[in-house]
Amino acid sequence: MTLRVVAFTSGATVPSSRFRVRQFVPALAARGVNVTEYPSAPEKYDPVPFGIPKFVWDHRRTRSRTRAFAAAADADVVWLEREFLAGRRTVEHRAGTASKRVFDVDDAIFLSGEAGFSEAIASECAAVIAGNAWLAEHYRPHARRVFVVPTAVDPAAWAGGDPDPADDRFIVGWTGTSANFRYLLDIEEPLAAFLAGAPRACVRVVADRPPPWRALRAAQMEFVPWSVEAERRAVRGMDVGLMPLADEPWARGKCAAKMLVYMAAGLPCVAAPVGVNGEILAGDDVGIAATAPDQWLAALERLHGDRDDARAKGARGLAVVHREFSVEVNAARLEAIFRTVAAG
Repeated sequence: MTLRVVAFTSGATVPSSRFRVRQFVPALAARGVNVTEYPSAPEKYDPVPFGIPKFVWDHRRTRSRTRAFAAAADADVVWLEREFLAGRRTVEHRAGTASKRVFDVDDAIFLSGEAGFSEAIASECAAVIAGNAWLAEHYRPHARRVFVVPTAVDPAAWAGGDPDPADDRFIVGWTGTSANFRYLLDIEEPLAAFLAGAPRACVRVVADRPPPWRALRAAQMEFVPWSVEAERRAVRGMDVGLMPLADEPWARGKCAAKMLVYMAAGLPCVAAPVGVNGEILAGDDVGIAATAPDQWLAALERLHGDRDDARAKGARGLAVVHREFSVEVNAARLEAIFRTVAAG
């Protein structure tokens, strides 16, 4: 039986929309689950333009959702990627019916915004799809059913090309949004210490704007403006991927998307062992856990000094992605959830 799913997402370029919904559309279609996406426009996290009242901007966002409610009314499943407006419950309960609605959460969104807003949305849905077990436990008291589907990546999209023989640099990289620069800046000192001892190394950052470095020399910094293709090319050319995090509730809700991207590209990782990061690092020796500054420095020096070990870690990481975190594997999980919800 073919299922018709209507998906409401946060925007055309929002990472959670790409990772949690959009990349699954072809794989689900091959399984008889046809997904039509309706991204927020303006995007949910776009800043309010100067001179436009916030309520007017929010009204435009909400209107972009309500226009698709007629399509949702006839759908077998309505897939909500997070809430419609950041930190608030608004008209989510009007998107289809509660018996067909699923609420997909891959961050600890309940830690900010209006008190209880995400729990209220969860209670008005047939199920919650959580990005990790920690998020799932939070929603169990509020939801009829809770499923865990980890964030996934498509290894084919991140497969590396041939290295540039003219570029002999050792490239340590980070990709993400500027909203997470605080984690990257927390490790600026060990990065600077590593670069001081490795003159042919550099730090590559892929983001919407350059980070406000204070201690790194310009000659050993590289900034790549984010786009889907630019990110993929930039990550393929890295030697090590970085995922620093603070051990705090918000970070525990994260689903290791950065780390999985590096692993899909066959890179070893240096990452804070927080939440899903820690679970992956404890498994198949795909990278090195680091918390204190001296641990970050030692990890980078080790991978720089032992390239064979670095490549072996990257190969194991790619194998883990294929086995547990690929789009194909998790499309099967999503299909089973949607068929369960559609069957009532």
